[in-house]
Amino acid sequence: MKTPQELAFQAEKATLVAQQGENQKARELALEFLNETGNTKYAYHFSWINRPIVQLPQDIVAFQEIVSSVQPDIIIETGVAHGGSLALSASLLCLLDVMEGLNPRQSSRKVIGVDIEIRPHNRKALDEHPLRFKMELIEGSSIDPKIIQQVKSHVQSSERVLVSLDSNHTHEHVMAELNAYASLVTAGSYCIVFDTVIEDLPAGSFPDRAWDVGNNPKTAVHEWLKSHPEFAIDKDIDNKLLISVAPDGYLKRIF
Repeated sequence: MKTPQELAFQAEKATLVAQQGENQKARELALEFLNETGNTKYAYHFSWINRPIVQLPQDIVAFQEIVSSVQPDIIIETGVAHGGSLALSASLLCLLDVMEGLNPRQSSRKVIGVDIEIRPHNRKALDEHPLRFKMELIEGSSIDPKIIQQVKSHVQSSERVLVSLDSNHTHEHVMAELNAYASLVTAGSYCIVFDTVIEDLPAGSFPDRAWDVGNNPKTAVHEWLKSHPEFAIDKDIDNKLLISVAPDGYLKRIF
């Protein structure tokens, strides 16, 4: 139970976060930062427990807060790359186990990573990682019906599930992923759609990719939400982070 001091601190923080979200200049500066650091691939500069994690520090902290709050049994991630996000999820699941007095190696908590290609050097690094026992690797397209069924086979009806979508960033692909995996998210948990910021960056920012303004995760999120009232964008997270690759991408399941 929280003390009056803690409750007062939380209330003050909520007020300040809301004010920050209304600060248009701060929002513009945050987007300018992302645009200016795009050429140096700022998001590629970090790692988590010795694995490169292609995420912004702000989104990493937000993910930790969500995992701490939701306390998921299963985390589903599309997009493995170097495996840093898998290492993050695995480490957080281990911490949840420890905090509950469980042995992480005996707990059933898992992170399931799906990627159309897990490159040999990345698979080797993950296979040798100390937290490999918390990871389930599935190679194949995240929207292939056989792969979707394989992922679903790891989820039991009684488990709390968190989903993170971070693979192919085209509108069509993200729509297909949302239709495939969002239904697995339990009430109070999240489906996090990364790289929605593509819609907010200048057109042509990704000349070697299939996605661009008008064709990206944010356009998919906004279309998908029209027919899925059980989810809502958690604007408090957007207002708190400001600098994020996932604006409008933190989708909380309400019911």
